[in-house]
Amino acid sequence: MSVEKKASLPKGFLASGTTCGIKASGKPDLALFVTDRDATAAGVFTTNRVCGAPVIVSKQRVPTTIARAVIINSGNSNAATGEPGIEDARAMTAALASQLRCDNESVSVCSTGVIGVPLPMGIILKGIPHGVVSLGASDQHFLNAATSMMTTDTFPKLTSVDVEISGGTVRVSGACKGAAMIAPNMATMLGVVMTDAQLTVEQCDSALRFGVDRTFNCISVDGHMSTSDTVLLLANGAAGGPLSEVDFAKVRVGIQQVCQHLATSIIRDAEGADHFITIDVSGLETRDQAYRMAKEIADSALVKTAVTGGDPNWGRIVSAAGYAHVDFDTAFVSLRINGTQVYLAGTPVSFDAAALSKQLKSKRDVHLELSVSGGPCSGKEAVRFWTSDLTQEYVRLNSEYTT
Repeated sequence: MSVEKKASLPKGFLASGTTCGIKASGKPDLALFVTDRDATAAGVFTTNRVCGAPVIVSKQRVPTTIARAVIINSGNSNAATGEPGIEDARAMTAALASQLRCDNESVSVCSTGVIGVPLPMGIILKGIPHGVVSLGASDQHFLNAATSMMTTDTFPKLTSVDVEISGGTVRVSGACKGAAMIAPNMATMLGVVMTDAQLTVEQCDSALRFGVDRTFNCISVDGHMSTSDTVLLLANGAAGGPLSEVDFAKVRVGIQQVCQHLATSIIRDAEGADHFITIDVSGLETRDQAYRMAKEIADSALVKTAVTGGDPNWGRIVSAAGYAHVDFDTAFVSLRINGTQVYLAGTPVSFDAAALSKQLKSKRDVHLELSVSGGPCSGKEAVRFWTSDLTQEYVRLNSEYTT
């Protein structure tokens, strides 16, 4: 289990996490994130054609300049539920909007949990007023909200960073959930990122996409794309006025930092995983080429199981890069595993396989570095990707999930 560092909400934001009874376990299952003034908002969503009703509703409401809240339930994804599911998602936003005295269109909605089961709307609608009464700005309120988003997660995922700009300090904070059914685009998860910086609609959208492309879209656990993936960014401007170009660049970095912390927390919490794997692919002509190679390595069941067994089987890694549809010359490919050179310029290198195997078995963090040093498709672009290994425990957890 991971222990998160202290995380605080930005100015003007409130949060709550409560129990309304969706989960049979009685654990918290309703999270609210609210801004005390209109905020600019943007979102990115799953590209799965089979998407949840909340995705359909929320996609219609961002980008916007009148965002006021996000409501999230866990325990039921409200996916593959047809038109009744869409009406339920809209009813959730309407109920919260009524409590906050704002427009229905100002509220976005997310749901996570089992697919294909109608939402228990009676208990959700009864629970929303309690969630509103429980709103607060403390670190505990933020933690409660992050906890209420969890399904198979073993720990809440939240973080915040303060960014120094010319006019003072702004804060970027975020919370997410996710542990399995993780595959870009996007990784299976729900995330809410908030800032008290003032952003235009264009800045909000571009900053979120920049951050997500380099974080949430660079993680993979099992290659299974979710129906519910959503990341929302709300910027309420409570810390000051418009940003200069330089200050916007700093805030964008802060948004990326928050997204990266949340995304890698998902991998560290990957269901049944024993290893946290960082994959660096460098020396390609385009970022897309590097991304495709890194993703193939990350998604390979053979690479994952080799790491699980502590097997420094470099052939699996190099061959995975080879079917990424990138026309590189293998004579220029090199690979390091945890800093040990195992393949150099297209040729195997002698190394102490027993020692490297022992290291892989004893350390949770694994680093794979694949580089292309010349030839076709070579250049200066690089991508960092994160994944987990594949264990018997993952199979057990997911074979028993709905029963």
